[in-house]
Amino acid sequence: MARADLAKDPAEVAAMFDEVAKRYDITNDLLAVGQTRLWRRAVVNAVAPRPGERILDLAAGTGTSSAPLAARGALVVPCDFSLGMLGVGRLREPSLPFVAGDALWLPFQDASFDAVTISFGLRNTADPAAALAEIHRVTRPGGRLVVCEFSHPAFGPFRTLYSRYLMGALPEVARRTSSNPDAYVYLAESIRAWPDQQGLADLMGDSGWRDVAWLNLTGGIVALHRGRR
Repeated sequence: MARADLAKDPAEVAAMFDEVAKRYDITNDLLAVGQTRLWRRAVVNAVAPRPGERILDLAAGTGTSSAPLAARGALVVPCDFSLGMLGVGRLREPSLPFVAGDALWLPFQDASFDAVTISFGLRNTADPAAALAEIHRVTRPGGRLVVCEFSHPAFGPFRTLYSRYLMGALPEVARRTSSNPDAYVYLAESIRAWPDQQGLADLMGDSGWRDVAWLNLTGGIVALHRGRR
């Protein structure tokens, strides 16, 4: 079974997601105790899609994050580097124009989109700063970025409890529900190694994004970062 490490080689990460594609959404809902739907709604509200806008949904996977944006009348392009995830997405959401692409080398022209969103995908890139710069390139001037990513709970005791779940209970639940439980060991490791809320905000600012702000969700387990080009 494919299992990426913190070097995050794109081929290894893509292969890992290929293997879990069929049960990915179900497993995530179980591991997040149903919170994924709340996080997805928060992303839609933060993007605030308007009819006719072109929106790029990066790390779109099977399209569960793209469909709610399209339901608001936006022209949504789901993009992912996992062909397995895209294959499942095309079956489930045949009306969406899925595109294969890596966040480090996006197959789009400059200033192509009014907004870009990436949920739980920036952490999986080999070079997050380069990915943020590439997203900046394809966003029109004045356009917006919304990053939804795992982060660090602000309250100390809750942070300790969450860390124990992340490194103990989460892999065990994955062993019972996932076709590739080792992928969720990588998930836990990558979350622990990811910058905190201020760290990601600084990274966005250094990559050219302005008016960067964030909103903690579920006590800071997830953070929603926003910026403008």
